Formats: sequence, C-alpha cells, structure tokens
Amino acid sequence: MANEKQHKNKWSKVLKNKYFIASVLFLAWIVFFDENSFVSHAENKQRLNELNKQKEYYLDRIEEDKQKLEDLNAGKQELEKFAREQYYMSKPDEDLFIVIEED
Repeated sequence: MANEKQHKNKWSKVLKNKYFIASVLFLAWIVFFDENSFVSHAENKQRLNELNKQKEYYLDRIEEDKQKLEDLNAGKQELEKFAREQYYMSKPDEDLFIVIEED
C-alpha cells in the first residue's frame, strides 16, 4: 500500500514538473504542428515520389517523340507513311477504308 502511494506520488511529481510539461508540448509541436513536422515530411516524401514517377513518364514520352521526329525527318516515304497512319490521308486517286475491330 505504501509502495503504491509512493509510486503514485512519484508520477504525480513528474507530471507536475514544468520541464516535463514543456518537453511534452515541444515534442507534440514538432511532430504535428511545425512547418517541418514529421507529418508534413511524410506528405512531402509522398509528393516527391509522385513527381519522380511523372518525371520518368515524361522522359519516356520525350524519347518516343524524338524517335518520331527522327522517323519524320528520315525521308518522304516515312513522312507519307506517318500521314497515312495518323491522319488517314490518301492520294487523290485512292480510296480510304477504315476498319474498326469490335471485340
């Protein structure tokens, strides 16, 4: 019984200690409310991962577009092939048939 009372008294002193209270408030501020808190750090890290994925996507697209540009600059036949495939162009004496495949 006396041991339990001493234990409660000890915790009571710790909880009433102004340095302990200040430390707990400081830690709560750092973890949740500060501009550089752990929460905002995690959000920024997630955003950075998303931006890196976007960067990879756009770098791939740039490479694809460079390849298309090289193909278009390769000659008249390549330019004509691109126009026929992408814009369904045809020569004046040709008929164009577009086949749509249904699943």
